[in-house]
Amino acid sequence: RQFPPGSLAMRISNCRRVAGTLPKFLFPQQAATDFPLQNLPYGVFKPRDGRAASVGVALGDKIVDLRVLSKHNLLPSSVFDHPSLNAFMGAGRGTWSEVRAKLQQLLSDDHPESIKGNDALLREAVVSQDAVDMLLPAHIGDYTDFYASREHATNVGVMFRGKDNALMPNWLHIPVGYHGRASSVVVSGTPLRRPNGQTLPKDATDPVWGPEKLLDIELEMAIFVGPGNEQGNPIPLSEAEDHIFGVTLMNDWSARGIQKWEYQPLGPFLGKNFGTTISPWVVTLDALAPYRVPTPKQEDPTPFPYLQHQAADKPNLDVQLSVSLKTPEQEGEHVVSRSNVKYMYWSFAQQLAHHSCGGCPMKPGDLLGSGTISGPTEDSYGSLLELNWAGSRDIKVGSETRKFLKDGDEVIIRGHCESEGNVRIGFGECTGKILPAVPYP
Repeated sequence: RQFPPGSLAMRISNCRRVAGTLPKFLFPQQAATDFPLQNLPYGVFKPRDGRAASVGVALGDKIVDLRVLSKHNLLPSSVFDHPSLNAFMGAGRGTWSEVRAKLQQLLSDDHPESIKGNDALLREAVVSQDAVDMLLPAHIGDYTDFYASREHATNVGVMFRGKDNALMPNWLHIPVGYHGRASSVVVSGTPLRRPNGQTLPKDATDPVWGPEKLLDIELEMAIFVGPGNEQGNPIPLSEAEDHIFGVTLMNDWSARGIQKWEYQPLGPFLGKNFGTTISPWVVTLDALAPYRVPTPKQEDPTPFPYLQHQAADKPNLDVQLSVSLKTPEQEGEHVVSRSNVKYMYWSFAQQLAHHSCGGCPMKPGDLLGSGTISGPTEDSYGSLLELNWAGSRDIKVGSETRKFLKDGDEVIIRGHCESEGNVRIGFGECTGKILPAVPYP
């Protein structure tokens, strides 16, 4: 069979992988998808026909409404009564695994409890993704962004401090992070305004005010916290994954000029708080189980005991990531970076354990970003700052070039897992378009 060049089907067919399954009673014609039955990521959607927002799982190009299934006593009802995932996130791993297993039974072609013959239920519970608007998966009470990629931290350090002082003295000892702004986290597809702020032009002594000229992206992934902890009681590393509900794509937009002027001595502020985009679908650790890999070696120095994984652990994830740009002047999109979560030095479990080690209470729906995920080669850098090496070179975008984002540019982040003998699963897309700054004051 011939597939369009560059299509999802073509990318899958070029790899000898196990095909992800879709129930034939819903998909008589099997198609390539990020969302086979082995994935079942969770999200919140609102049908455009006026029905209320609800929690659902993605299956192929459709969504299965979990509130409808709960109403018919097919799933635990108390956690799906609200248009957010917070209650389900807080229910814990036992409930997550139980619901996942039940959904795979209900949506299978041959299980005795399959809903394939219940046409009335299917009309009520199944909706096309094209007929809905996706919302944030949860109410995000708090948002923290880490700095967990050694390659990214080293690249930035080399640019601004030189090779001999690339990593700060604390970086190999702790997962460095800062508290972000939960109120400006938006779901994929939401356009963002270019921020205004103070910047210090090159060779100038006084700052100027105006729209940010060095607008950047940061290729990240993020975790949603599940059950929390009481204030004063840390989450041990050995239990951290029981507190991680799932993983999503993230673009932590960055205003580099504003950030450079403001960040000393307390770190990012306005350079980060104008917008962070996440994808609408949250992929569970159960779905990602075949794609677990070790972290890079953490031997020099060895982390403190509260951050030490066991030798046999595989706390990292083999998730292939890409960043594409679409410009107003060209048709189509153009890939500018390909990276992988497996390059991340500090695992998500280590980030969560460190975040809570002083007694900080975590709550269901809290969001923890990985920080920019860069790889070892230039084409795997996760920010424009690295790709243009502090403005010293152009980034090829089709027939154009960029150093930083222009108004009208759209950024598309994608992620998926695939390997020999395993079903390919994906995360969908994390997209956002830059609008002109608001004239202010």
